[in-house]
Amino acid sequence: MPNSLSHRRLFSRSLAALALVALGVGLSGCASMSDTISPAFADPAKYDLYDCKQLEPERKSLATRTAELQGLMRKAETGVAGPVVAEMAYRNDYIALRGQSKLAEEAWQKNRCHESQPEARPAPTPPSIAPAPTAKKGRAKSSG
Repeated sequence: MPNSLSHRRLFSRSLAALALVALGVGLSGCASMSDTISPAFADPAKYDLYDCKQLEPERKSLATRTAELQGLMRKAETGVAGPVVAEMAYRNDYIALRGQSKLAEEAWQKNRCHESQPEARPAPTPPSIAPAPTAKKGRAKSSG
């Protein structure tokens, strides 16, 4: 009987250790999920009908928003429970933006778009300097 009890304890501890290892492996897969699953959070047909003029500002706004979220996540990570707060508050938005950015980039390349050149505006002309007033010609010179 005592042997049977020790085998049960050994089996239950082994089972608990195996469960912890499986949980650890499962959770480690979530850490790298953001790169592979990012398009799943975005509509794959959203940018299909966009032309280059529409895609350019969209790509810029997505990049700006992604940078803002990265900054907020870095800032949140400095706090006491920072990584948890960053994950819970910003990670889903960040993943969705990454997916949208990827789809917008694919549409950009599919349409063979190029960055537009900033408009060449003429240099502002400085205000003209008025010439110094000259003596009027109708006056007679006085002799002294």
